[in-house]
Amino acid sequence: MNVLVVNAGSSSLKYQLFDTTNGDVIAKGLCERIGIDGKLTHKQLVKGITYSADIAMPNHTEAMKAVVDALVHAEHGCISSMSEIEAVGHRVVHGGPYFFESTVVTPEVVKIIDECSEFAPLHNPAHIMGIKGCTKVMPNTPQVVVFDTAFHQTMPDYAYMYALPYELYEQYGVRRYGFHGTSHRYITKRALEMLNIPAEGSKIITCHIGNGASVAAVKDGKSVDTSMGMTPLAGLMMGTRSGDVDPGIFPYVMDKTGLDMQGMIDMLNKKSGVAGITGISSDMREVKAAAEEGNKRAQLSNTMNFYRIKKYIGAYAAAMGGVDVIIFAGGVGENQADCREAALEGLEFLGVKLDKEVNNKMRGEEAVLSTPDSKVKVLLIPTDEEMMIASDTYEIVKAMK
Repeated sequence: MNVLVVNAGSSSLKYQLFDTTNGDVIAKGLCERIGIDGKLTHKQLVKGITYSADIAMPNHTEAMKAVVDALVHAEHGCISSMSEIEAVGHRVVHGGPYFFESTVVTPEVVKIIDECSEFAPLHNPAHIMGIKGCTKVMPNTPQVVVFDTAFHQTMPDYAYMYALPYELYEQYGVRRYGFHGTSHRYITKRALEMLNIPAEGSKIITCHIGNGASVAAVKDGKSVDTSMGMTPLAGLMMGTRSGDVDPGIFPYVMDKTGLDMQGMIDMLNKKSGVAGITGISSDMREVKAAAEEGNKRAQLSNTMNFYRIKKYIGAYAAAMGGVDVIIFAGGVGENQADCREAALEGLEFLGVKLDKEVNNKMRGEEAVLSTPDSKVKVLLIPTDEEMMIASDTYEIVKAMK
């Protein structure tokens, strides 16, 4: 089955076409500047062809038309007709408390996704535009939505509730939802396969560390806690996001600086984290280089960042009554050995023994990073959210036939 995976943003649309019979990506690309002018970058991976063009994309429907045209093109395409796309899978950031698993797109599902837009105003409306664009271009093709929040809906109430007036939860849904769920689910599944162990009885801590970052506690294969909250702002220090901050700081800073609430939110989301501490960049590669050259603020940023990952690992080991496996994924988790080493330093009391020589060699490929006698297995597993979306879509659509 050929499954098209779509990740729609407000002015962009990423896509990958999977052949689910073997898991191969046969084409992928990006539509940019939707609603402005429009640019398509398309890669046909079987023949190794890259095609770029300026194409008018006033909306997501026109962007989807451009994608389909590229996929069926005689020279740089990979299928002969649109009918060869048998299903479409969409990434959706927020499913609120309503979706515990991936589901087929229906008008009612789209309505609920729209209702959840108040939790993710920068993301859900864009996902809906992508879904509607696909519906117009491929009206007879089944579509599936895969939610970033779904994996974490197994959290118990004492983990997802905030110590706020209970009415805020009852009336407005104020609670922890968690994000990066598709990534946490994928790397958990791969770890169980790599180690040939059952989900039942396992205690796994998954660390998705990139420009956005989160840690999850996964017990018996199910998420029981995670660092992000009602929004993706909470938890770890990130590229431009603050992570956990004392809320009492907000009125103090607003009073001192004259920022209004929107200005404060912008600061927390776009001017904080690694970028805010270093004053250099949110790109960890640039920060790492600056730290190695002796930049004190870059060194401080790294120390803060890695220390907070360690704190969450320790907290989740305590919450689960131990840990069997720690996994690193995401752009930083997969490629920065210093991040992994610093985050695990001092955790020997948990039974963690990192093979530093192996750790220093590994970048972006699956590997066991712990020593053979380590009680806790440390794994590097490159995440593949798109593959997870394609797999869910395939299974759901196959069951419909």
